[in-house]
Amino acid sequence: MSLNTAVIYGSARQDRQGIKAARFIVQKLAERDHSVALVDSQEYQLPLLDKMYKEFSAEDAPPKMTAVSEILDAADGFVIVSAEYNHSVPAALKNLLDHFQSEYLYKPSAIVTYSAGPFGGVRALVNLRAILAELGTPSIPSAFAVSQVYKAFDDDGNAIEASYDRRVVKFLDEYEWYADALRRKRSATECDKEPPAQQAQCRG
Repeated sequence: MSLNTAVIYGSARQDRQGIKAARFIVQKLAERDHSVALVDSQEYQLPLLDKMYKEFSAEDAPPKMTAVSEILDAADGFVIVSAEYNHSVPAALKNLLDHFQSEYLYKPSAIVTYSAGPFGGVRALVNLRAILAELGTPSIPSAFAVSQVYKAFDDDGNAIEASYDRRVVKFLDEYEWYADALRRKRSATECDKEPPAQQAQCRG
């Protein structure tokens, strides 16, 4: 069974270049038979955090917030695509992430960082690992850094530099290992809740 992955990208800039990196990851996951959803802060336009999604009643929750919650809840794991702003993550990305909680639990995340300069946004990586761990989606050991993002991909997310097509293979191999392992564990945990006579059938 293929994995279900949510690619989470947050940037409020008008001429944002990181969307190219997000599209690249979406494309590469789809090539590996993932079911992929791109959660883009510009598309969903969530308000600055006041109430988390879990604090709304079903009737009062903003529809776009509900839509994001459903995508995250259905996902087996997440790929987070982040710029580096002043050694940390963009406010739009942090705001998007912080609206949700239970949707992330016991699922892995993988981090893509980018910048206009040569270091690929890796200083944001340190902050992002701590944020994701606190949310309950621990990040995999490897990361995928993109330098000079404005010339790394075309507008459709195709790599201009062939090295990105090669490098992403190991990165996604590792992400898939964790996503599959944790999905199996979540499934086994759910089966343990069934009556003893039905547990074997639940595990297939």
